[in-house]
Amino acid sequence: MAVRHIIIVDDEIGIRELLRDILMDEGYQVSLAENAAQARELRQKQRPDLVLLDIWMPDCDGISLLKEWNNAGLLTMPVVMMSGHGTIDTAVEATRIGAYDFLEKPIALQKLLTTVNTALKHSESLPKSDVNLASLGSSTVIEALKKRLEQISLSKTALLLISTQGGGAELCAQFLRSAGTPWLKLEDFEKLATEPMDLLEQTREGVFYIAEVADLNKTQQKGLLLLVTKAEKFDVRVVCATSRALPQMVENGQFEHALLQTLSNTSLRVPALQDHREDIPDLANSMATLLAETTEAPYKAFDIAALNGLRNANWPGDLTQLESVVRNLMRTSLGEKIILDDVNRVIEQFANTSLDNNNCAQEANQQQNKNMGLVHLNQPLRDARDDFERTYFKHQLEVAGSNMSKLAELSGLERTHLYRKLKHLGIKAK
Repeated sequence: MAVRHIIIVDDEIGIRELLRDILMDEGYQVSLAENAAQARELRQKQRPDLVLLDIWMPDCDGISLLKEWNNAGLLTMPVVMMSGHGTIDTAVEATRIGAYDFLEKPIALQKLLTTVNTALKHSESLPKSDVNLASLGSSTVIEALKKRLEQISLSKTALLLISTQGGGAELCAQFLRSAGTPWLKLEDFEKLATEPMDLLEQTREGVFYIAEVADLNKTQQKGLLLLVTKAEKFDVRVVCATSRALPQMVENGQFEHALLQTLSNTSLRVPALQDHREDIPDLANSMATLLAETTEAPYKAFDIAALNGLRNANWPGDLTQLESVVRNLMRTSLGEKIILDDVNRVIEQFANTSLDNNNCAQEANQQQNKNMGLVHLNQPLRDARDDFERTYFKHQLEVAGSNMSKLAELSGLERTHLYRKLKHLGIKAK
């Protein structure tokens, strides 16, 4: 078994060293911090198995540091609070926040070893840290988002989250899940059409989540509508996310009007990264800590200029793109710290790759347009759209073998709307 790592945080050198000597004699690896700043730095680099944390310190009290770790999703190890003049109220407050236990100084040797032993056993059952809604930031827009979600959590109403691709919709859905209850992120959409009630039974008292509701076909949408209407009987909260314009899809006959109406009863827009850039430095640090804990990359700290560079960059891929860049920086930066040059290097690589891909895609599209006689761009939008739809439906008719039922399924349109569309475009089905 690996040697257990314990961090001791206390501003009194005598106590720090005494506890260190006792625990090292017991075979533990021990790191020392004389204040909250050093404790933060140690916690950021790796997940310890246990922290012994003094309440009274010169720069920041232990309760505040405990809250900070809890809010950042970093309270994934047991923390035992220590105090020479603690009170019952303080102990209760620490436990409420997430402390495992409370030791009064002077600490008896046997009491120390017993508490450390039981806390380490408890450590094995704790989850590893993760980016969650609490770590998404503390800006005005994120705090408002949290308050709205807390208000929504008072009932089990279905929720529609409107978010950018790669955004924080899933973090919001996870926030609405009570500890220990089921979580089902649906990947096999066909189950909505064939077994919606079984899905509700699997998720009883939990959260049922769909990452992109616009990807469902019409049959699956009808199954989801049934699931939503029956969810209350199973005490299930249904959360659907989308990055697309659902009203436009309804207008085009691609999305069920009744389903949109039901989901729109409670909807919430999730802020994109560009709406809370001030949170990006803390987010990057949290992601770096998580990557180090999961051994995906050795931990490296960001210097101030690097964090400012991340904050000022463009993030069309939102959280997913930021995480990819942080992972890249952790793995490829050569110095002890990640600096601005590293940030610029990686972001430029992403930009150049995107540019190359866009150029290739444009060339491929141009060639395809030539082959298919597709869209002349020097014409009004309405005419260009008709040209595109005309080519699209001619192609799909060939794929469907002129079978209208199959064409309706391929295009996601109702038969009545499909016939009207083909007539408007002057296409005659064989």
